[in-house]
Amino acid sequence: MRTDELDYDLPPGRIATRPCEPRDGAGLLVCSRSSPEIHHLHVRDLPGLLAPGDALVFNTTSVVRARFVGVNLETGGRVQGLYLRDSQPTPEGEPCWEAMLKARRFRAGRRVELIGHDDQPSGITLRLLDRTGEEAGAWRVAVEGGAGETSGALLERAGLTPLPPYILSARKTLDLVIDDDTDRASYQTVLADPAHAGSVAAPTAGLHFTPGLLAALGSAGVEQARVDLCVGAGTFKPVETETLEDHPMHSERCAMDDDARTQIFERARRVVAVGSTSARTIETYAAMRDSGLPLPPSVETDLLIAPGYAWRRVDALLTNFHLPRSTLLAMVSALFPEGMDRLRAIYDEAIEREYRFFSYGDAMLVLP
Repeated sequence: MRTDELDYDLPPGRIATRPCEPRDGAGLLVCSRSSPEIHHLHVRDLPGLLAPGDALVFNTTSVVRARFVGVNLETGGRVQGLYLRDSQPTPEGEPCWEAMLKARRFRAGRRVELIGHDDQPSGITLRLLDRTGEEAGAWRVAVEGGAGETSGALLERAGLTPLPPYILSARKTLDLVIDDDTDRASYQTVLADPAHAGSVAAPTAGLHFTPGLLAALGSAGVEQARVDLCVGAGTFKPVETETLEDHPMHSERCAMDDDARTQIFERARRVVAVGSTSARTIETYAAMRDSGLPLPPSVETDLLIAPGYAWRRVDALLTNFHLPRSTLLAMVSALFPEGMDRLRAIYDEAIEREYRFFSYGDAMLVLP
């Protein structure tokens, strides 16, 4: 598939800079894999669109305060960064992170002091050790000043909500300021499990659900299944290769327990994935199951779903409107026999109807 086939034009101002209130009041474009009809509803209408025995599959991962701001102690310059994951400690036993750092002329040995929520030095310093991978700005860093504290605790002290750059940019254009505590609450799903903390981006389709909507779905006989995929920064990395197949697909850890497997593979009438991360988890485990492989509690997945993919267990998908030239857009297009031609027509109608796009935006439901 040529990467330029994943392009579309989004007018300025359609990027949502804050979530809908209430969450389930977000717009919902409803379409079908087998019919050309499109309906325009709201997320709160889901109980009337699903049937008893259907199973909504949620990613219960929890987002950490992975974004940070610091000061280069050698130059005094401002540094922005994103925690990615824990890394192997140094030989001396110092804790280490993998992080993306946005600053000029960095080299090993430089130190960055993180700024706390009060705009004062946090006492946490990152010392650059070596570059990781091929991406510019990716470093392994030693963490100083946090003896005995977990990465989660350190990020709670000095980190910020890891909103996607396009939201921060759109807010800057609009001169819109929203405090981080508000974003902290908004950019976390109602089913987020602190035991599954570690994601650096939210499973955004899950942001639309409220306790009231979940109760209404339960009353309608719709079941819930819960999986966990730790969302990494690679989820939103644009496809920069000439063809989608040449894109170096990121790997993420996903998990599915015995209860979820029973619901998804044995009991559910239809499996409705809530978001692309749930879909990747389901399809990863389904492929292993179909191959007769044992199903471990967790597994790394680099599954790329694109037009021509033979879906194994996902029957329907609730998802947001995605970035051009993204693997997420390719996944959604793979649901339709017509591929991107059909999805582009759906997106054109969503744009005409003034749906809100991307992480804080509206949703679409693709039914069989």
